[in-house]
Amino acid sequence: MKIIVCIKQVPDAKDVRLDPETNTLAREGVESIMNPYDQHALEAAVSLKESCGGSVTVLSMGPPQAQEVLRQAISCGADDAVLVSDRAFAGADTWATAYTLGKTVEKIGNFDLIICGKQAIDGDTAQVGPGLAMRLGIPYATCIQKIRSADSESIVFERMMDEGYDVLESGYPLLLTVVKDINEPRVPSLKGKMKAKKAEIAVMDAAAIGAEADCIGLAGSPTQVVKVFPPEPRGERAMLSGSVDEQVEQLVDKIKPYLV
Repeated sequence: MKIIVCIKQVPDAKDVRLDPETNTLAREGVESIMNPYDQHALEAAVSLKESCGGSVTVLSMGPPQAQEVLRQAISCGADDAVLVSDRAFAGADTWATAYTLGKTVEKIGNFDLIICGKQAIDGDTAQVGPGLAMRLGIPYATCIQKIRSADSESIVFERMMDEGYDVLESGYPLLLTVVKDINEPRVPSLKGKMKAKKAEIAVMDAAAIGAEADCIGLAGSPTQVVKVFPPEPRGERAMLSGSVDEQVEQLVDKIKPYLV
């Protein structure tokens, strides 16, 4: 089974900054991590490789520094990695990102399964996975919480729903997006870290994947952030202190004037 995992390097949630001129995330000089949902996608792929055989290729679109998360992925069991990087990709929305990843997957070649995290913590759109599947013309399922079984012909999995879950079976090719409930990501081994340190990361630019200039980056993004601002303060706030009983009394005193 040949599996591709899409991973993203994102700013650490405690160190998010915006570029005031472009209204996009500022990445230079900001501590970055592997998107948490993508860690679970990687673990799902490596576990499938271990049980079914095959290979895992990790793919990321980002600046040169994104090689860090690709090496992290190799240390956790991925076999090889591809970074698609070009200044022309800067400012891409989910539409342009799905296009770029789709062109890269076509260059990588034949695959059975693509696994993505449900969403990235810097955008929270959950659109890139389904958008990539649509670009490639393959079926997809989102919010997968468990893989029940898999072999070279088909895969059975649980899709999280508002009330319970669905059990689905599919053949290949297929794209899945996973939630954090699916597994517990492994810690890299010393052997894995040594392998990652020596690994060669394949780097492709826009020309290498055959991307059209008006389909990538800001030029290829039908949605753009035109303004960023903090929400206006709403209502009054009060901090209650003391024991639970004392706080309850304080709360009652404060809401009494609003009771009819």
